[in-house]
Amino acid sequence: MARKTQISKEVILEAALKMLIRDGYSAINIKTLSKEIGCSTQPLVWHFGNMEGLRKALAEYALNYANEKMRSSVNGIEAFANVGMSYIEIAFEQPRLFSYLYMSGDSGFSAGNLDVFTTADENSLMIEQIASQLKIPTEKVSVFYRDMMIYTHGLASFIASGIVTSSKEEVAAMVKQTASAFLSQANKDEQGRNI
Repeated sequence: MARKTQISKEVILEAALKMLIRDGYSAINIKTLSKEIGCSTQPLVWHFGNMEGLRKALAEYALNYANEKMRSSVNGIEAFANVGMSYIEIAFEQPRLFSYLYMSGDSGFSAGNLDVFTTADENSLMIEQIASQLKIPTEKVSVFYRDMMIYTHGLASFIASGIVTSSKEEVAAMVKQTASAFLSQANKDEQGRNI
């Protein structure tokens, strides 16, 4: 009878995420991770096969972790603001995780073209809610949402890489001001059409 594995996949992924946040992706390999956990390399190899298997599982685990931090229980505009600020917060508080998921390509995720911002299920629902709240066509809100995501990602990338050292409050004010400007323009364009 085969011996039962003592170290679960969840324990390994949690330790890998902890290392990723603390030390960055380049510090993680089968040997360093087994040392972090305090076990031999055997459980890691048994669960993931090799570093490539671990990398794929870690990428998904880390993305789920980040997405969970960005989930919002509110709808529409407030949900969008919460998601944007949560995104910025990850860049401030966990820059190595942010870089791994959204900047370096190490995670292996590819977003594709810019439509991905507006077509993802949760995002399209948020876009519909904002359009309904503001009585603006969904297409206008999609452009607003895409542009705000690009702007927010740029700010977050500067923060995570240490280029921008503004406070969270300053960045929050910048994001709010830009969102107001984008929404005001969308509203103005729509009102101009209805005259």
